[in-house]
Amino acid sequence: MAKIEKFEDLQSWQKGRQLANLIYDLTEHLKFSKDFRLRDQIQDAAGSVMHNIAEGFDSGTNPEFIRFMKISRRSASEVQSELYLALDRKYITEEELKKAYGLATESKRLINGMIAYLRKSTKTTRPKTT
Repeated sequence: MAKIEKFEDLQSWQKGRQLANLIYDLTEHLKFSKDFRLRDQIQDAAGSVMHNIAEGFDSGTNPEFIRFMKISRRSASEVQSELYLALDRKYITEEELKKAYGLATESKRLINGMIAYLRKSTKTTRPKTT
């Protein structure tokens, strides 16, 4: 496994970035772009997925990083819920929903994996003795 030196190296952040860009593309649709509240809400939630991973990466401690990862995961769930409203309002197609929903699911899977890794490494880390 390659050493992770910056947040851009994290697969969860990379997937979150893909999700955010897809959501921005979807919200450019004419009808969707005019629903300012939903458009802004889903864009904010999608951006939050990647932004919280980046912020958590630089938080300094594993418990704090885990906290940010959980926020990121909840944001991905928010995107999934908002996608259904966009579908119901006929702003997106079923196929577009499936693609974006799948990216959000994959983001959450990667986030869950990182949380598990951080929890394990927190438990195995021993305090330094002087």
